[in-house]
Amino acid sequence: MRIQSGLIRKLILSFLAAAAFAILICTEIYVSYNSLKTVSYTVSSDKITEKVTICLISDLHDHRFGEKNTELAERIADCRPDLILMAGDFINADSSDSSAATELIRQLTETAPVYYSLGNQETAYISAGRSDLIRELEEAGAVILEETYTEIVIKNNKICLGGMYGYAFAEDGLGHMNKDGIPPERRLFLEDFQKQDAFKLMMAHRPDSFIFGEAADTWDIDLVLSGHLHGGQVVLPFLGGLYAGDQGFFPDYVYGEHHFPAVRTMIITGGLGSDREKLPRFNNPPEVVKIELE
Repeated sequence: MRIQSGLIRKLILSFLAAAAFAILICTEIYVSYNSLKTVSYTVSSDKITEKVTICLISDLHDHRFGEKNTELAERIADCRPDLILMAGDFINADSSDSSAATELIRQLTETAPVYYSLGNQETAYISAGRSDLIRELEEAGAVILEETYTEIVIKNNKICLGGMYGYAFAEDGLGHMNKDGIPPERRLFLEDFQKQDAFKLMMAHRPDSFIFGEAADTWDIDLVLSGHLHGGQVVLPFLGGLYAGDQGFFPDYVYGEHHFPAVRTMIITGGLGSDREKLPRFNNPPEVVKIELE
């Protein structure tokens, strides 16, 4: 009887431990999709004479924080931004409509000017011919930047703001930069962009657009803002993001602030949501990024 009681006790303890572990995992997954946080960075430049506050968001993937994303809009408003940048993937390729993006944009325009660059999901959505996405985003109040730039003035600071989805390099087979291999229109856009005297800020949905092919050593850009990789999707303690496409497992450029010889600063956000990935977001709360230029 004692042996049987001891076995039952071990089974109960094992069950309780497994149940507690399952609850912990489920709670962390829920937090990683629904518990917004704000992450702050400071970027210094002699081209900036008065502090400018920017909010960067990306990778919503049709998710909603509160009805019509009111909670997200309020979190961004709390940052008191001078400029709001949306760096792609706010809908999915198979979304029934663009309402997740347009509902949010309409609220954000009440806080600050909104600029939007395309991600892979918008590109696929447009290719599928689901609706006139660019027109819908513009009618909601966003300025769309895709291989184009505009010069804006904020608090007496001139900022050259661009957006692009494609790669800023062409590979020669050895991983070296080859400007001649870039599609001509994109190459001309980048060459013209880097000539500008203002603070040069580029929204590039994929950090891969600049970190491969020596692009970050070639193009003269003050700040590149990216998303796409969801912080590695699963974030492991002490190890960081688990996986990021072409960068493979435990990638170097999946989150946070990075510096290169030509691209002086790159900030990568973990984003706000996730499409149908093989693994859910884990230990990876959705984030609004607050950047202060000074």
